[in-house]
Formats: sequence, structure tokens, C-alpha cells
Amino acid sequence: MDKSPIQLTKEQILEAAEETLRKFGVARTSVTDIAKALKVSQGTLYRYYKNKNELLEAATEEWLQEKIIKPLSEISAKNSEEGFKHLRLYLQTLMELKQHYARKDGELFSMYAKVTMESSALIEQHIGQIIGHMTSIIAAGKMKIEDPERLARSLFYATSRFHHPGHAYEWDNPAIYEEFHDIMNLFESGIHNNH
Repeated sequence: MDKSPIQLTKEQILEAAEETLRKFGVARTSVTDIAKALKVSQGTLYRYYKNKNELLEAATEEWLQEKIIKPLSEISAKNSEEGFKHLRLYLQTLMELKQHYARKDGELFSMYAKVTMESSALIEQHIGQIIGHMTSIIAAGKMKIEDPERLARSLFYATSRFHHPGHAYEWDNPAIYEEFHDIMNLFESGIHNNH
């Protein structure tokens, strides 16, 4: 029975979860491992999270916000009337961030990929943020698009091969950047030809 009066913060738990995941991997990490890293009992962690899946969801949400959404928000917030060029930069950054973390922080990227398959609400929220950013960029640009959100959604899904974790095995292909720019050029050409 846990008699510990220790109060933990969300940040402390999620930091310990990240470090433990890096050490043991997603499949081998247990709530007990995370509790040991924090020097508390497993029962203490269950006061904050019902089970390992809930803890992984919280860790994934934090990881996505810090590593992906935060830098994308900075690009989105730039006042730019460059339209498609701004949109291309945003999507290229999304692609580069996901590919970077797949290579350089594999265990946490694996956690993200696992949770992607299991938590539709979290992933819908993540996609919603990205499509919201893209919609704002389109609306602020000089593209004269009737339905900016529809274009944002279409572009997001058309480029999913370059940023969805299910396609990570393709990202070492040397032609990946050229293929990304081919799709972006096709969209840009279609937009300009319609105006």
C-alpha cells in the first residue's frame, strides 16, 4: 500500500516517462519502471493515470505539442502574404520534424506511432491543429481560395506519406524530398491555373 504523501507534477511524470521509454522502449516500459525512476510506488502514479495506455497518451500529447506543434505554430503565426510559399514551408517543416524524430528519437517516435493506432481522439486533435494552421496560412495569403479549410485538408492528406508515422519506412528514400516538392508543385500549379 502506498503511504507516500509525495505530490508529483504532470511535467515530472511525463519527463520520467520519456526517459524510461528511451531506455527500455515502448513495449518493455511498464508503469513500475516509471515509478522507480520517480522513486515512488506504482500506486502513486495510478493516482494520476489509470493505466499505462493513459500515461502513454499523455506523454504522446506532450511530445506532439512540444516537438511538432510548437515549432509549426511559430511558422503559422508569421504574418506572410506569400501564400503557397508559406504553406510549402509549413508542410516541409512538418515533414522534416517527423522524419528527424523518427531517426534521432526512435523510442519516443515509436510511442507516438503506437498511440496513433490506438487513440483516435488524440490524433484527431493533432491533425485538427495542423489543418487549422494551414487554413490560417491559406486565408492570409493571396491565393483567393473559396474554401481554405478544404484545401488545407486536401494538402494534409495528399502529403501524408511524408509525415504519417505509418510511412516512416519510406523516409530514407533519397528521392523523398523531390517527390514531396512534385506534389506541392502540382497543387500550386492547380491553384494558379484556377485563378
